Order: sequence, then structure tokens, then C-alpha cells
Amino acid sequence: MKNLLLKPILFVLVLGSFILRAEEGMLIPSLISAFESDMKAKGMKLSADDIYSINKTSLKDAILQFGGGCTAEIVSNQGLLLTNHHCGYSYIQSHSSLEKDYLKNGYWAKNRDEELTNPGLTATRIVRIEDVTQAVLIGTSSKNDLATIQANIKKLTAAALVGTHYEAEIKAFNYGNDYYMMVKEVFLDIRFVGTPPNSIGKFGGDTDNWVWPRHTGDFSVFRIYAGKDNKPAAFSKDNVPYQPLHSLPISFKDRKVGDFTMVYGFPGQTEQHVVSSYLKFIIEKERPARIHMRDLSLGVIDAAMKNSDLTRIQYSAKQASIANAWKKWIGQIDGLKTLDAVAIKLEQEKAYSEMAKSKEEWKKYADVVAKMNALVATKSDLEFRYAMGSEYFSYGPEYFKLARGLNDLVTNYSKYKENGELKTVIEKLKTGAEGFFKNYDEKVDQQIFELLTYEYLKQINQLQKYKNETGVKALADVIYSKSIFTTKDRYLAFLQKFSEKSLNKIKKDLGFKFYLDQISTFRNEVIPGYQNYSAEMTTLLQLYVEGKFVMFPNDKHWPDANSTLRITYGQLEGSAPTDGMMYTEHTTLDGIIAKYNSGNPDFELLPRMLELHKAKNYGPYAQGDELWVCFTGSNHTTGGNSGSPVLDANGHLMGLNFDRTWESTMSDYMFDASRCRNVVVDIRYVMWVMDIYSGAKHLVDEMNLVKE
Repeated sequence: MKNLLLKPILFVLVLGSFILRAEEGMLIPSLISAFESDMKAKGMKLSADDIYSINKTSLKDAILQFGGGCTAEIVSNQGLLLTNHHCGYSYIQSHSSLEKDYLKNGYWAKNRDEELTNPGLTATRIVRIEDVTQAVLIGTSSKNDLATIQANIKKLTAAALVGTHYEAEIKAFNYGNDYYMMVKEVFLDIRFVGTPPNSIGKFGGDTDNWVWPRHTGDFSVFRIYAGKDNKPAAFSKDNVPYQPLHSLPISFKDRKVGDFTMVYGFPGQTEQHVVSSYLKFIIEKERPARIHMRDLSLGVIDAAMKNSDLTRIQYSAKQASIANAWKKWIGQIDGLKTLDAVAIKLEQEKAYSEMAKSKEEWKKYADVVAKMNALVATKSDLEFRYAMGSEYFSYGPEYFKLARGLNDLVTNYSKYKENGELKTVIEKLKTGAEGFFKNYDEKVDQQIFELLTYEYLKQINQLQKYKNETGVKALADVIYSKSIFTTKDRYLAFLQKFSEKSLNKIKKDLGFKFYLDQISTFRNEVIPGYQNYSAEMTTLLQLYVEGKFVMFPNDKHWPDANSTLRITYGQLEGSAPTDGMMYTEHTTLDGIIAKYNSGNPDFELLPRMLELHKAKNYGPYAQGDELWVCFTGSNHTTGGNSGSPVLDANGHLMGLNFDRTWESTMSDYMFDASRCRNVVVDIRYVMWVMDIYSGAKHLVDEMNLVKE
């Protein structure tokens, strides 16, 4: 919203000219015509139909959801995909080994035969977005009549798919005040084409993550393959490169401050409507506890990776996943405190409640803020326990993954045996074990188990049984010396001889018993409690948001991000996030060399970068005498926007969105026009790395490079 409800006047004045340029909001593409005039006033030369259309090809046809969690864009008529290095990282890591260290050295397929398969990876194109609110709510007794809503959704999605090869999904927006259907085309054969080395793709490491100035070449290259009919198909050697409806031209036009920028992608989650007490809970309790859990695991992993190339390869993707949110949350807390976000929320809540009392028909909104704050006071501990469990079971001991799979076998043994599936299930577990132990180190996992188990049990007040660190360490010593899950040999030997007798044997395994005790409590008590709390809050938020629409119709309302296709627009610009600090809008290759010379190991380079810089060999990719590396824009982004195309006024690709500045990470809860900036790797640097640095000019030649 342009007008956050009754922000203090002084705060608005301090923003000065920034508030006129930076734009809050993640807009639904099918509704973009409502913003066309404002976008054109900021320099855009496209029409709304150029951006989103179901009657002709448009920009949306080149934008895909990559793997369910990032964004990618098509940049050639042969289905070539660009996304972030960190989005493709787990797939790059899966293809790497000591003999083929693609993480350290990079990889570039010289021809189509060298493009590598990635089982399970998908890329999803949005065919159309349709407002189905009235159809979803027809026949309901209220907006919370879930049974009728779900029945209507089932009918609508089934009808939308008749005679097509598409998939469809209907999602709630604005906490169930609105519903939109996304009809999708899901591609199943996505192959890995190339990546720069970590010294480019992860340049700066944890030191620079979420920080400006940034110099990271955060990109990787994939390709969509389809059947000979150009439709999605499972992997086959007979598949051919996909011929897209639209591919993005590459902008070689010189950049300048004030240039129009548009980010088109799949932002994951924002929570702009939460109340003051919830924000206080996040700042003071939930985020600090999660950060500490990750401090502990990163301390173990980082040390192990520095001491062994094998461990570095094994744990690179895990470390990156843990560290990314860890550093984001640190910046998020700092940003919310600096902005005094809780005080701003309190002012907004006061204005909302007073407005609700001003008309009789608005009185149903009068006590919703008080009810939400009361709910946080009485039940937020349920969310805290859920958050701690999510950290522990998702990012804690690795052996839990094996225990989860074996528990399924034990639980469903009779069914699998009766259906003749037992052998297949066991073989699947064996196959999965090969991939698991390829990326597993017993000593690392034991250290993580000891630290995180103690912290988890302490945080949820369940440490009594083990008393202290010594008790937890004794438990770990037994598990990691005797449990079948903690070495490959023991685990595969157990599966090899699996029989009905094994069902009793596994129940005596201390590693299995401990996992079942903890996960059972989490699943049977914590998750249901949290879900009930969340459902109560959602019902209140639904009414609260409805009240915003009704009582403040002139505000720029936008639905929270929910992993659906969205547009955000702004300009290429720097920022002044704190007193005495001014961030310029772009960085160059010179900055990479300066950081390398600092001696920080996060700024290591391979010799070729130094050679090319010394020779000033920038090819056709320079702007003047500089090679731009990254730039910032005033676009409202969040997780899921990673890999999103940043487009210029003509809809040409300027770069790949990959981050926000540290001062911007609080924008998931509250957008600050003076501070919030997204970070983009310049497409000309991407092309330079592919062509000049890596010798993969054949890929650049596939693309349409434009100067105008």
C-alpha cells in the first residue's frame, strides 16, 4: 500500500522523494491493467497485454516456477532457462564429486548430449489466471464454510482441465476473501546445462549474503526438454528442446539511475497484515531462537567443510540452505527494530479500530484487532513449539531422514506384503540410501545431534529425561556407535536381511526409538495445536483484511505473496538506509578484485578472473570502461523471487533477481520505501562469465541480444 495506515507524519516526511519512486506491492498479472498508467509514468513502454495475455503470447509465457521454490526465465527458442546459482545449487551438488568438482570448477555442457538429467525437477508455466471467487463461494453459508468451498474447488479445477494436458490449482488470496485459479503447464524433463564456479556463483559466501555492495554472479543454466509434440513429457532420450511461446531478449542497453525495472516471478510468502503483538513475538522470541539453532549447526558444518574437500562437497547445499534464512532473519530483526515496526503497527491498529467505530455498518470490524492480539497472547507458544520442531526435524540430525523412511516400512509392512510391494519398497530404500550416504558424514551428524537435541529439548521444556548436555551426549554416543541409521554398512545390512523379525529388532534401536518419541509428540500434539491456532488467526485476518478494503478503499491494496505469479515494479536506484551511509546503485568487476585482495576466504577467486581483469578483457559486455556485476532496484521482492527476471521498459532482460539488501529483509512484514532494495546480477556480467570467462559462447549465441 502506498499509504500505510496513519504512519507517523514525521516518518513520511523523512522519506522525502524516495516514497514517490519505490513501489510496495506484489501484483496479480491478470489485474495489471489497473496499474498500466502508473507503470508507464515511471517509464514503461509495454502495454498490459504485452505483460499478461491469454489471447496472445506475452511475457508471462517466458516466466516459469523452477522446482517449486524459485523462478526461472526462458532466454532462447530452444528452451534455455536462466535461474539463480543458489536455486540450481542442490542439482549442481548432486552431479559433483571429488573427481568432477562442478562446485569448485564450474561446468558447461559443450553439446546437448552433455546436458545432465535431474530426476524430480520441474518447471511450470502459467497458462492463465482466473478470478473464481464467486464460483468458489457459491452455496456457502460463510467464507469459512470449508466443506462447500473445497467441493466447489474440486469441480472448478476438474472442469478447467477437460481436454487439456494442463494442471490446475485454486488458491485463497487475502485470507479467503478472494480465490484465483492458476492453470499450469508442468514440464518434467529439465536438464542441467552449466554453472560458473562457486568463486563466481557464491562469491562473497556468508560474508556478503544479504549485504550490499554485492558482487555475486548468482546464476545457473538449465534447459527444458519436451516430447516431439512440444508438450511436457517424462525424461526420454527421444525428447527434444522445448520451443517456447516467448523467450526474453537480452538487454545490452546501458543502464542509468531511474531506469524502469519490473520483476516478474513467484514470490513465496509475505505477512503484511500481522498484528503488533505477533510482530513483537517474531522479533523478540521466535526469530532469535531459530537463529541460535542455526548458529549451532553452522558452527559444526562450516568447520568441517574447511577441513575436507569431500565434506565441502557433501555439505555445500545443506550449508547454503541453513545459512540463507539464518542471515536473513538477523537482518530482518534489525530492520524491524530500526523501523520501530511494532510502534507503526500500533498506530495502524488504533486508526483501524477508530475507523470501525465511525459507522454502524463497520462495527463488525471494531474488535477484530483486539481479538488477534489476545489470540497471540494466549496461543503463540504453539507456534513457537512448531517453529522449534520445524528447525530440528528439517535442519537437525540427518539420520532422521532414514528413520522417517523406515518408519513408513514398519508401519505399513503388512499392507506392502499383502500387495506384493514389499520388495519394491525395500529396494527403493536401498537406492535412497546410496544418495543419502554420498552426502553424509557420521562425525558431523553426531555433533549436530548433540547440540541441536539439547537446544530443542530445552526450548520446548522437555530436557528433564536427559538432564543436561552430558546426558544428551551419552545418548548420542550410543546412537552413533550402534544405531543402524548412522553408517551405510549397518543400514544396508539391515535392509538386506529385512523380514518380519526385523520389525521387533528395529524397535530396540535407540536411534529409531528416540526419533519416534520426538516426531510422534510433534505430529500428534504440536502440529494439530499450531494448525488450530493458525486457523483461528486466519479467520480473524479474513475479517481484518475485509475491513481494510471496505474502510480504506483508496489505499493500494495487494494480496500477500503465496507462491503465485506476481509483478512488482520500481526503478534502478541506490539507497541511504542509515544515517551517514549512501549505497550507489551498481557494482563492478573492480570491486570483486578489491574484495579478493582483502584476504577473506569468502572472496577467493580462480586465477582466470584475475587474468581477465588485468587485461580488461570485457568483450562487448562493458558499459564504458566498467563491467557491471550487480545493481539494485526499488522492487518489492521476497523468497521465491530468486531467479526472477528483472525487465526493462521494453520487457527485455536486464538481470536476474537474487537477493535483497540486509536492510530490506523486514519487507516480508513491512515495506520501507527508503530502505527496501532488491539485488540483481546484471545480465551482461552473466553473458561475460558464460562467453569470455567460461568459453560457452555457443549458449550466448542461442539468445537474442538487443541494444535498443
